[in-house]
Amino acid sequence: MKSRWLEQPEEHDFPAAANYLSLLLPPQHAGALAEALKQGDLVRYKAKDLLRASRLPLLERDNKYVRNNLKKVEKGEKLSPVLLVRGSIEVDRPLLVADGYHRICASYFIDENSEIPCRIVDWA
Repeated sequence: MKSRWLEQPEEHDFPAAANYLSLLLPPQHAGALAEALKQGDLVRYKAKDLLRASRLPLLERDNKYVRNNLKKVEKGEKLSPVLLVRGSIEVDRPLLVADGYHRICASYFIDENSEIPCRIVDWA
């Protein structure tokens, strides 16, 4: 099966991740996590596991952004890997999807067991 993922996240994903994280953390901490995401190696996780660990609901297939990502894949365009901040079972903190929630949902509809390339950093 042909890969539907880019080898590296797109550059605009990192400011988007920092912006989202700044809603949850002080801006300097959010920025540091976004910078750390630039350095990480790609790892792979299944869409269904990412949704479970993040405790995010599966968005509907007809959600505008999910639908746009599904159309991209249909046209043979590749999706950007997702950016994550590891959760913690010890403090009941779910996985944070810093960038790529809609891409995870689109991938789930294509094949919930296919592995999604991700960059993940620890909360630190």
